[in-house]
Amino acid sequence: MSRLVVVSNRVAPIQEGKQSSGGLAVAVLDALSEIGGVWFGWSGETYASGSSKVKTETKGNITYATMPLAKRDYDAFYKGYANATLWPLFHYRMELVDYHRRYVVGYRRVNEEFAGRLAPMLEADDLVWVHDYHLIPLGRDLRMMGHRNRIGFFLHIPFPPPDLLTTCSDHAFLVQSMCAYDLIGFQTENDVENFLSYIRKVAGGTVGRGGRFEAYGEKSRACAFPIGIYPDRLAAQAAASADARQTKRLLRSLTGKDLIVGVDRLDYSKGLDRRFDAYETLLETAPSLRGHVTYMQIAPPSRSDVQSYREIREVLEGKAGHINGRFAEFDWVPLRYLNKSFQREQLTGFFRTARIGFVTPLRDGMNLVAKEYVACQDPEDPGVLVLSQFAGAAAELDGAVTVNPYDTEYVAEGLQRALAMSIEERRSRWASMMSVLRANDLGAWRRNFLRALRSR
Repeated sequence: MSRLVVVSNRVAPIQEGKQSSGGLAVAVLDALSEIGGVWFGWSGETYASGSSKVKTETKGNITYATMPLAKRDYDAFYKGYANATLWPLFHYRMELVDYHRRYVVGYRRVNEEFAGRLAPMLEADDLVWVHDYHLIPLGRDLRMMGHRNRIGFFLHIPFPPPDLLTTCSDHAFLVQSMCAYDLIGFQTENDVENFLSYIRKVAGGTVGRGGRFEAYGEKSRACAFPIGIYPDRLAAQAAASADARQTKRLLRSLTGKDLIVGVDRLDYSKGLDRRFDAYETLLETAPSLRGHVTYMQIAPPSRSDVQSYREIREVLEGKAGHINGRFAEFDWVPLRYLNKSFQREQLTGFFRTARIGFVTPLRDGMNLVAKEYVACQDPEDPGVLVLSQFAGAAAELDGAVTVNPYDTEYVAEGLQRALAMSIEERRSRWASMMSVLRANDLGAWRRNFLRALRSR
């Protein structure tokens, strides 16, 4: 069997005890452990001057290959084009797009450098799997260097419709670069349709059956591969965490109150400001819940060197203070807002404790927190998932209470409905969602994509 070469912006830490537990990292490590191969990407380090070198370390049948970025490239490629331009663009937030030509130059330069450093490591029959918006041009750059390997690309975030994508001056370059891949994977059918709509309407290409298309002189295929989790592993961990010290501390602090929990990276795409507004509306319109429900929002800071992320943190701190100042009593704080990270073991215990999982992004590629919350529930007394209709997970989790995150009254009503739901309905909804999670787990995602890439 040919080697698998995975390319991502970051390579998961390989030090003992520091391995990432994110969906991408777990899936990549599973695949590489089974097949053997290389994981190539940025080391997370920057340098001020001089040139960089690729560092390699082999453990078992996996070679980890990492390289640093020049400080100017970090600013233009990562902080600039990837996270200040493409991230808001692909999440439908045009008012937050910060576009500069120097960002584009840095983005292309880093992708070319990645391709140049990876190229000598490739063998003729390697299967190459490139991940996410940071590295859209990488396959095209490898093709220009003469590589004819099967190369697949998976986009972990949403793909916008043509009318939004074309507001970016580089839209044609981005899509043309994607066409260089043998297979393009998206999270949802809606993302696939947005991409193929661009191929038809803007690129002037043709689209056939099964997502096959032809554009810019290339033939390729676009399909949905919704990423999953390992639900039974999480369920076992959550059951074990129910007796953990932190979980018991949380339960004691609640003193019988129902817990609403949200866990999101601090990011404007997660809709946390509107989520806070919806919770305030709930307390306004359902006064009987005051003193009987507590909302805990965990939001670890991220990308703090990007202005829009600093701004959303200030907004949320103000809203949290306002809600608590308005409704708190001497023995009850309605909103617990935590800007810190927790270990996965702790989070599974928190999820199992919570009567409501509150997941309402304004736009999300998938949102694995929604799936994790469901997997962590007690089958005999499961909680309810309140989920944004604009999360990719909403296409699979039909047992969730689905809400429009832009309508705060509607979200408040969804919370109230979830809190009042009978145990019979909660069990039925949970069982339906758990069966989907088991059928479409993380292993299935990885196997389905690689099978499609090999058979392209």
